[in-house]
Amino acid sequence: MASKRQQESGAEKRKKKRKRDETQASLAGSMLKYVQGGSQGQDEPSSSSAIPGHQPPAIVDPATIPSQEEQEPSTTSSGTVPYTSTTESPVTERLSESDTVETCVPPSTDPALWPAHIVDADRVEIVQRGPFNVSSDFNFPKGPDGRAFHTSLKFKILPNGEKVHRSWLVYSPQNNAVFCFACKLFSVKDIKLSTEGFSDWSNINIRLRGHECSQDHIQCMLKWRELDTRLKKSMAIDQQELTLLEAERKKWREILKRLLSITLSLASRNLSFRGSSDRLYEPDNGNFLKEVELMATYDLVMANHLANIKDEGSHTHYLSPETQNELIQIISSETFRAIVKQIQLAKYFSIILDCTPDVSHTEQMSVIVRIVCFQAQPDIKEYFLGYINVEQTTGLNLSNVVLDKLKELGIPFENCRGQAYDNGANMKGKKQGVQARLLQLNPRALFVPCGAHTMNLVIADAAKSSPDATGYFGYLQKLFNFFSSATQRWAILTKHVKLTLKSWSDVRWESRLQSVTAVRSQTKEVRDALLEAREAVSDAVAKVEAQVLAEEVASFRFLICSIVWCELLTITNQVNKLLQSSSMQLDVAVRLIDTAKSNLSKYRQSGFDEAVSAAKELCEALNIEPQLKEKRLRSTKRQFAYEAVDEPLHDALKKLEVTFFNCVVDSALMSLQERFETMNQVKEKYGVLLDFSKVNGMSKEDLKKHCTEVQKTLTDKGVADIDGPEMMQEIINLPQLPPQTSALEIVKGFCDFMMFFLFDTSSFLMFHLLSSPYNAPFTHLLICSC
Repeated sequence: MASKRQQESGAEKRKKKRKRDETQASLAGSMLKYVQGGSQGQDEPSSSSAIPGHQPPAIVDPATIPSQEEQEPSTTSSGTVPYTSTTESPVTERLSESDTVETCVPPSTDPALWPAHIVDADRVEIVQRGPFNVSSDFNFPKGPDGRAFHTSLKFKILPNGEKVHRSWLVYSPQNNAVFCFACKLFSVKDIKLSTEGFSDWSNINIRLRGHECSQDHIQCMLKWRELDTRLKKSMAIDQQELTLLEAERKKWREILKRLLSITLSLASRNLSFRGSSDRLYEPDNGNFLKEVELMATYDLVMANHLANIKDEGSHTHYLSPETQNELIQIISSETFRAIVKQIQLAKYFSIILDCTPDVSHTEQMSVIVRIVCFQAQPDIKEYFLGYINVEQTTGLNLSNVVLDKLKELGIPFENCRGQAYDNGANMKGKKQGVQARLLQLNPRALFVPCGAHTMNLVIADAAKSSPDATGYFGYLQKLFNFFSSATQRWAILTKHVKLTLKSWSDVRWESRLQSVTAVRSQTKEVRDALLEAREAVSDAVAKVEAQVLAEEVASFRFLICSIVWCELLTITNQVNKLLQSSSMQLDVAVRLIDTAKSNLSKYRQSGFDEAVSAAKELCEALNIEPQLKEKRLRSTKRQFAYEAVDEPLHDALKKLEVTFFNCVVDSALMSLQERFETMNQVKEKYGVLLDFSKVNGMSKEDLKKHCTEVQKTLTDKGVADIDGPEMMQEIINLPQLPPQTSALEIVKGFCDFMMFFLFDTSSFLMFHLLSSPYNAPFTHLLICSC
């Protein structure tokens, strides 16, 4: 009788599951054998990143890391992933790291994380790395008594005043304590400097002097130096094994360098990594594996790597989706750390925020920081710090989220000197908005609304000011809808016109300029296309619609509206395009807005007559009469006898000028003044800084008044960024500047002639002015491009 199948017990299953979990946990960090989390020099960044909560491993050059005695991670995969050349058949085994892998993770740079019993392989690795020193700008935490470690303890002062470096003293950020590097590796005694660390800062000097004179410390130092010397001179007992391991290490470094280059290339172009398959040499295995295959065709290192996979000489390939994610995270963390470092070096910055829901209906806030980066030449930089999911879009919640983000990154909000958001009530509100709440915490963080968004609202206000303006854009949209609703009609349109009709957007008014221009410059062609479409379509409704649109396009009123709107949108669009530049400066933005006001005022005087003359020329080309249709005057019943009879305008052309042209232009001028009021206030606070050419005709009393106002603006809690009288004297001594010289041009001039030390206060103010933002990010465009 056949025996029954034996079912494993629950305890046996749990035991096997625990074993699998332990094996998978041991895989974590296996790649860290070839990347390093910090630098060894005292002046270089430490593993304690400038981003709290982030410990990004740094990508290192192979020549900077010494060899270590360790075993390469070995895997046993259920399937092989052979390398195939162009003459071999494709391989379809799935790329994945093995479930049973024994890895040797290198010891941490923090001595507090070293095991109590250090094996020889780890000891060799640590000695080759040498003592790890935190960066010079590391913020040492204080203990309960208010004391903290200081870098001066790294030196011993001799009786003659000379300093001797204590190379053996290592600080542990993990325990906030110091260790003896040599005793931690070689001592068998139970002392704090070699076990848990010494953190009694009040007695640290006495303890260090006593320790460095002890016999045990001297013996450990000799062992450390002896081993270090042997390793450097290749005189170790197991030198042959170390040489083989070093060769293996160099091989994997070269492989990882190529994989990191592929990752960086794809990520910088915002390309996807994986496809529907994660197997080599399949058509849909994604961009990452395709780049690996392409590189292996011309690169010997990568070709040998894939050949080893084919021959099962190595089950560790670092091509799996998990490894791809880890490579992306390494590059992301290192890039992010470099950005934060740049912001901290620049010191003063401005924040730019915008909120919008994404496709998953989650409200996301984009955070951008603007700084002035001084390298060979001063340059304006805007760094995108990421998206933050927000549950509530109130001013209180958004301001708290921003402050928490800056605190997490280690960027002090006290150094913020500007804010830029859109014109939403929760952002620019004078009492409960984000800008108002942040100004309460830092009065020097001046708020400037987004210029591009404000200019869009200016045109939107003008479009809603008159029924003729609203109806005109309605007809434009009907034209586009009529031709785009059927391919036959669109073919007829493209046969007549060179510039196709465009739809317009409520958010981007530049699209309306494109829509107006397509009709304004091709009125006759659009009309001919409508008439041909009327004859070509068989639907009665479409025939009537084409006839109505053709009559409207050829009407005198429509032609005048097209010309007026084309001129208005051209004036505002030129300014709008310039305001969207990431390098836009506040002083330049002020002049652009003033120019737009001046141009609109001039157009208000003679624009309508010019539009009528141009419309009459179009009427001759269309062979129509340049006349406006007269509308019957509406009579209203008087409620009281003393009411006078209305005297409406009988001239249709004059009525169009009053109810359409004057309304639209006046609305745009008024909206420019009201919506840019905040920018005008900032302009008054900065005063003469926005135009140094005015200094020549200014008295000393007025100049002193402006400088005092700037000093008052940049003062918080009794601390001022600049000294008003000193700034006034520097401005007087400045060489005569050409009219409308921008702040960036002045700073570059200081840089070219090395005059920063002569005009240090003015230079600081120029940097401050350049860091002031003027645009909020178009978040929905950023999300769509991701």
